[in-house]
Amino acid sequence: MLFRSIGRSGVERYSDLTLRGKAGTSHVEVNAHGREIRELQRSAGRPGKEVAITIDAQLQTFATNRMGEESAGAAVLDIYSGDILALVSTPSFDPLKFAFGLSKDEWDGLVRHPRKPLLNKAVTGQYPPGSTFKMVVALAALEAGIINAGHRVFCPGFTTLGDRKFHCWKKGGHGELTLAEGIEQSCDCYFYDLGRRVGIDRIAEMGNRFGLGQIHELGLGTERPGLMPTRDWKLKKVGEAWQAGENLVAAIGQGYVLATPLQLALMTAMVANGGVRITPRLVLPQGETAPRLEPVAFDPETDPRSLKLSQANLSAVRDGMFRVVNSARGTGYGARIKDKGFEFAGKSGTAQVRGISVAERDQGLPAIDKIPWEHRDHALFVGFAPYHAPRYACAVVVEHGGGGSSVSGPMVRDILLQAQKTESARRKVRQVAEVTPAGRG
Repeated sequence: MLFRSIGRSGVERYSDLTLRGKAGTSHVEVNAHGREIRELQRSAGRPGKEVAITIDAQLQTFATNRMGEESAGAAVLDIYSGDILALVSTPSFDPLKFAFGLSKDEWDGLVRHPRKPLLNKAVTGQYPPGSTFKMVVALAALEAGIINAGHRVFCPGFTTLGDRKFHCWKKGGHGELTLAEGIEQSCDCYFYDLGRRVGIDRIAEMGNRFGLGQIHELGLGTERPGLMPTRDWKLKKVGEAWQAGENLVAAIGQGYVLATPLQLALMTAMVANGGVRITPRLVLPQGETAPRLEPVAFDPETDPRSLKLSQANLSAVRDGMFRVVNSARGTGYGARIKDKGFEFAGKSGTAQVRGISVAERDQGLPAIDKIPWEHRDHALFVGFAPYHAPRYACAVVVEHGGGGSSVSGPMVRDILLQAQKTESARRKVRQVAEVTPAGRG
């Protein structure tokens, strides 16, 4: 019996017919005993075609090793072409074992594993984006003309709406902050103020422009859309009207808002490239064997894919992101890149997976190692590099990792540094090849 291996998931399934080709046929004459006498006709088969993907194997391996056995997803994009250079989900598994058949114990081990190795978290995992979403909220407020970069908010540690208090992560408050300082220190009260002023519909519209809440058709078949809620969405889906307090919750990337690591990397890429819409790409068109190595410059003011955002507003948001990792008061300062010329900008995020009661808050939250793993916050971080000439965007989400700055931030730092140093090394090799005379070593 002939067994044929076919693509069962991912790119192999999407491109199965292209990879497989077409079998040939042979018509033969046989006698009454089934013995072949002669071949009457032959039709040659057609070999399958190669399918190239954008993944940088070296960067993919590095990112996978760096994330280790954490339950996590990550994506790295070229901010100009949209090429996906790394798409990582950990912990992983050996796909070769499926070709030969898994034992029941092996299958049960994968299915019941608490960190879900069979789930491609980079495109299927949907998470509250937490404070990584604050750039979208800031741009929604800036573009609507509701605030400018000098808008100041006083943070006493909480915001009151009606009879309810919405707490900042910093118990004593941040004092008075500008927009850049609000991003730098990830002040929740600053963004409660913006959420109250701008409203969920304008926030969702800006999120959609940055690729959130939608599927990007990578050819994997498992991508999930995330969610950018609106007033109409809640009324239709939940059957209830949108509440004023939900604007505040959404403004810090909680509540109904959901995003995948790929979407967060795409959002970051478009903030970095000047607000030009790019499409994430994993499978290269037939005939292309490798992604472009050099960045393709474009003008955000004239490019037809432009999101038509104010460059001054984008610059203000990028300035805040730079401060996050390069200012001593920034939430991601511990994850900064110290190598000159390789500096990056980023944004931390910590997303709650369970509500915190007033009594729990008053008593003081326990240390993270005292909290069951499944009750710990998700740790998120997004970034782009190099800051002064952006090329790469990266997002990492570690499920139940705790703090975005302390857990995901160093991962983003190391992945972006590796991407830059790999590019630098390759550029030097190309330069040597260009100046080396033919026939000389």
